[in-house]
Amino acid sequence: MANTDENVVAEDEVQVVAFKLRNEEYGFSILNVQEIKGLTDITRVPFAPEFVKGVINLRGSVLPVIDLKRRLGLEDTPYTANTRIVVVHYDEVSVGMLVDAVTEVRTIDNDDIDATRSVTTDSNVKFISGIGKVDNRLIILLNISEVIGLDAEE
Repeated sequence: MANTDENVVAEDEVQVVAFKLRNEEYGFSILNVQEIKGLTDITRVPFAPEFVKGVINLRGSVLPVIDLKRRLGLEDTPYTANTRIVVVHYDEVSVGMLVDAVTEVRTIDNDDIDATRSVTTDSNVKFISGIGKVDNRLIILLNISEVIGLDAEE
């Protein structure tokens, strides 16, 4: 049965939502991204981990928001008009990820994605699933389950 949907990506490609954290570009698989929202009021939650910014009301549901720079150990920067909340969904869990700016949706060939084990042996590499090379730029692909912390609970 032929699939005529032009939005279908070949198995040897991955579509990512690329975004900025400080001066670097990162990305999540588009399959895990539900929506992209502008910055809204975030309610702090007492005793939450440092990287959990708080929660927001998303159409009647309470959605936790992670400050992605803090989660990845990057230095904080002020929020701007470009700051966004990327709502991701993984394994029945939805979480908002605070990013500096969303840059584009991009298709990357699997041949243009390098494994992280060649980059570093540090334990923090668990957050990175690969590094995509696109138009003389590098996009660091993040492992959503590790960023959310689902693997740590098992």
